[in-house]
Amino acid sequence: MRVLIVDDETLARQRVRRLLQNESDVEIVGEAESGLEAVEMIRALRPDLVCLDVQMPGLDGFGVLREIEGGPVPMVLFVTAYDEHAQRAFDVHAVDYVLKPVDGDRFRAAFEKARKQRANAVAAERLGELLETVRRLADGGGEARDGAAALAGLALGAGGSSAAAAPPAAGAAAPSGSYASRILVKQDGRMFFVKTTEIDWIEADRNYVRLHVGKTAHTIRERISHLEETLDPRLFARIHRSTIVNLNRVREMQQWFSGDYVVILEDGTRLRLSRHYRDRVEKQVGV
Repeated sequence: MRVLIVDDETLARQRVRRLLQNESDVEIVGEAESGLEAVEMIRALRPDLVCLDVQMPGLDGFGVLREIEGGPVPMVLFVTAYDEHAQRAFDVHAVDYVLKPVDGDRFRAAFEKARKQRANAVAAERLGELLETVRRLADGGGEARDGAAALAGLALGAGGSSAAAAPPAAGAAAPSGSYASRILVKQDGRMFFVKTTEIDWIEADRNYVRLHVGKTAHTIRERISHLEETLDPRLFARIHRSTIVNLNRVREMQQWFSGDYVVILEDGTRLRLSRHYRDRVEKQVGV
């Protein structure tokens, strides 16, 4: 993590520097003695985190944040002698607020918050790249498909090379280069196929799964782990032990608790993306 230290007091900067030197993943990119100098260095160096004093001559810490609006905004850890600014610090979404004289344990706890916040932001960015890759695959021509296939290390799916080939049945492992294009549903004494491209998301319920297609849900007797093997991993992702989602239906992702995310579909459906499956989704396309 690249860190900039901003404080008009030399001893205060030295204290923060000593504490940061105990963190193995930290690169101190510079120190600023004033708010104006801090603005210039933030724009030039683009640090991940700024340890920022509130009260400085000329331009205070909040003034620094106002000046860098519209450009890359780093995480901010306020380090100051005055606690009356605490609420205002959180209003501007500071990572934390540490009082002087800086206690080592308190600073390390605040820095750990910044480390976790950065890790979550990086993961969200990588997931965004994944979604963009999948959308290009769905919307583009052969070149986009070939590029995505090379990236994922997978052959083209959805029925294989022969248009007349029968799709693999749900529950049977898909052969290399072939994924289910339809799923057989038995319901109310009749049988019919549901196209996999029409499925918004899939929900597990013990030995059954529900295929959510628009406002309709079809229940079939199948384990979600078996069904997952038949679906094209460039278009479908397991985001939770009980949930598979069609990535083309994903509208946005929002950070939640403990490293989890909320996945929001085009129709407003909100699904949980767990940390365990987040890593698996990234690996599917080599992001």
